[in-house]
Parts: sequence; C-alpha cells; structure tokens
Amino acid sequence: MTTIVGGGPHRVLALHGWFGSARGWGALPDLVDPARFTYAFLDYRGYGERRDTAGDFSIAEISRDALALADELGWDRFSVLGHSMGGSAAQRVLADAPGRVRRLVGISPVPAGGVPFDEQGWTLFSGAADDPGNRRAIIDLTTGNRLSGHWLDTMVEASLAGSTVEAFRAYLPAWARTDFTGEIQGNPVPALAVVGAHDPALGEAAMKPTWLAHYPNARLEVLPDAGHYAMYETPVRLATVLEEFLGD
Repeated sequence: MTTIVGGGPHRVLALHGWFGSARGWGALPDLVDPARFTYAFLDYRGYGERRDTAGDFSIAEISRDALALADELGWDRFSVLGHSMGGSAAQRVLADAPGRVRRLVGISPVPAGGVPFDEQGWTLFSGAADDPGNRRAIIDLTTGNRLSGHWLDTMVEASLAGSTVEAFRAYLPAWARTDFTGEIQGNPVPALAVVGAHDPALGEAAMKPTWLAHYPNARLEVLPDAGHYAMYETPVRLATVLEEFLGD
C-alpha cells in the first residue's frame, strides 16, 4: 500500500525502517506542508498492506519497487527520504537512478555499507523476529533507555502487526550486511542525515565516516531530544528540518 500525503510540486518517496511501515511514521505525515510537498509513504513486501506480497526482501528489491511506484505516479524527478533500514534503501534508489533523485535524506540512516555487529548485538537483533522482548529491548536501546514503557509496548505491537516474521527476519541481513558503497561514493546529490543525540547506534559518530564521507554535498543535523525514532520523539522539529532542506 502507498499513502499519499499533500499535493505540492516537490515529490518525496518515503522509505520506512525495519520496525516501520507506510503508516509507521509517527506524527510526520500530519506535519507535511501539503502546498509544497507530495509524500508517497510505501509499504515494502511483507509489510503493512503488502504483508502477503512475496519477494526476496532485499534492499535492491525495495529500490526497484520504489522506482516502479515513482513511474506509476508519473514522477520523473523526486527526493528520497529513508528512516533507518530505509536509509540504506534510499541510497540504493540513488545508485539505481541517480539522474532522478533531487535530494537525499536519511533519518538515522543505515549506511550504504551496512552495520557491523558484535556477537552480542547480532544475537539481540537476529532474535527479534521471533521474540517481542528483543524488539522492545532494541527500541529501548536505540532511544537511549529513556522513554516510557507504554510507548515501547505500542511500538512493538505495531511492528508485530505491521510485518510478517519471514520478511522481518530476512530484512536484517539485507540492511546489515549489504554493501554498495562504491556505487554511491562521491555522488554530488545534496544529502542530509538527521540523527538523534540519544541513538547509540546510528548517531553522529556513525555518520561521520559513512554518510558525511560518502557524499561531498552532505550535512548532518543532530536532534538533541531524539533517539532513533525522531518522527515519534520530536516530530515538529524533524518536519521543520526536512522542509528547510528539501525546500532550500
């Protein structure tokens, strides 16, 4: 399923994270300026309204589906926004169709080279497909162990309802162990990474040797009151930062 928000001339493909879906963007869709932007929030195969859609659940497949959606909508040029796993997919879209991407935005984005895990971290993340407790621990960890238990529970419930176990499991190595750095390195697209100060995994330290090193026209915005889920934690500030960059 695709959720279209707004009707403005600047078009944006929005690619969700591992725990997300087309409807898993917190308050952000309600804050889009509809006169300036049109956002297309899409579900990946195995997620949301496409839970029953078969696929290989890869980053390359997400990019192909995103570009097919752009074609269907008649979008020749557009910006790409990706959260977490979707940050990797957004960069894959850039690699596959560099002439079509106006601007690139990652919210706590997974780098194009994936994410290295130690043994303990891999055990936690690889067990999340079958264990809701692991999902809760991951969300708690990546938001700085500072948010309410009720919110953590609602995020877990949304994740369980929003994806199949098969897809969720397969997407982990897809985003963590896919490396196409050589295909995007040096691309001159204006590229913004927005990270939360309370995200220990994909925060400022992770962006400096990846996003900021890969894109010569990149910049970094650190949100002091957010962790990994800025669209839930600081949505108004996030929307403001996005609009300032996209509309620059």
